[in-house]
Amino acid sequence: MVEIRVELPASLGDDEREALRAAELSRGRELVAAGAIRSIWRIPGGMRNVGIWAAADATELHELIESLPMYPWLTAEVTPLARHPLTGPEGGS
Repeated sequence: MVEIRVELPASLGDDEREALRAAELSRGRELVAAGAIRSIWRIPGGMRNVGIWAAADATELHELIESLPMYPWLTAEVTPLARHPLTGPEGGS
C-alpha cells in the first residue's frame, strides 16, 4: 500500500502546474494499464492518494514511484501488505 502526498512549490506557474498534472495523469494511466497500480483512491483535502501497488521487490517499487513526474515534490509512505488467510491462496475478494 502506497500513500502519496504531493506538495508543489508555490513558485510553480499555472501552466507548469497544469502540464505537470497532465503528465502525472498520463503516467498513472500507464502504471494502471501495466498492472503496477492495482487500485487507487484520492484523499480529499489536498494532493494525496492511497493505492495498492504491485512490484516484485522494494527496488522495483521505488523505481515505479520515481517514474512519476511529480516525484521531486512527493512523499511516499509504503506499507508492505501480505495476503490474509481469509482471502485464500488466489487472493479472492
